[in-house]
Amino acid sequence: MSDAIEFWFDFSSPYGYLAAQRIDEIGAKHGRAVDWRPFLLGIVFKTTGMGPLPHIPLKGDYTRHDLPRAARRLGVPLKVPSPFPFLSVNASRAVYWLADQDKAKANALAKALFDAAWGEGRDISGASAVADIAAAQGLDRDAVIAAVKDPAVKDRLRKEVDHALAAGVFGSPFMRVDGEPFWGHDRLDEIDQWLASGGW
Repeated sequence: MSDAIEFWFDFSSPYGYLAAQRIDEIGAKHGRAVDWRPFLLGIVFKTTGMGPLPHIPLKGDYTRHDLPRAARRLGVPLKVPSPFPFLSVNASRAVYWLADQDKAKANALAKALFDAAWGEGRDISGASAVADIAAAQGLDRDAVIAAVKDPAVKDRLRKEVDHALAAGVFGSPFMRVDGEPFWGHDRLDEIDQWLASGGW
């Protein structure tokens, strides 16, 4: 199998949610694993000078129109959670904690967290909410709550955010295929073609 597709995302990103619906399918089609890598857009915004989509004039209005349209195209549910944007620190820590034990389970947890937030409109910002979703995936609830408070797990997420910045990640979703960067859920078809053709 060739190198994994890097899939960088923030759980507070609706476009990250949309990409999460298809990224594994595209990877499997081309014999590629997908490395699900949550990061924190808030930290990245300090570097780029940008901010959350709803707060950007004109672009926010467009996004509120575009998101339901994109979800309809994919045939997936979309319910904007409240609050939005929300803090994704606990969800991200939980995924990295689990990834160190079982990558497949970590990816499944990430997908479940995305679906809870954007498919059901649930608030996943708190440790308790993350633990509830993890428990529904068969994980130990108390272990998850302990993990998101663990200094080593906190440090792991900080390092991943630093790595994202060093890798040029500036938005969510952001994918890297054999070092080639792609930004946005609407680039998934392009990634599919890139993998099929060997690039251009």
